[in-house]
Amino acid sequence: MLLCEKEVIVMNKVGLHARPAALFVEIANKFSSRITIASEGKEADGKSIIGILTLGAKRGIPVIIKAEGEDGQTAVSELEKLLSGGEDYD
Repeated sequence: MLLCEKEVIVMNKVGLHARPAALFVEIANKFSSRITIASEGKEADGKSIIGILTLGAKRGIPVIIKAEGEDGQTAVSELEKLLSGGEDYD
């Protein structure tokens, strides 16, 4: 199995809260790879909104996105764009 991993700084002003977490899960679920996201010693299933919300990742906090599977590199790339883009989800 291929493993792809990338550290990304959360750039939107609300951090990884409800709307961006929902978008993260929506994107993650397009891929067959197993996706996890980690922040400050906690790790969550990237396809679970509850898991992502429990991370409580705020703006400026680094997170590590991992994808294990054939489409992992593409998955990590798309998820990186979401988190590092700086869009605001008010």
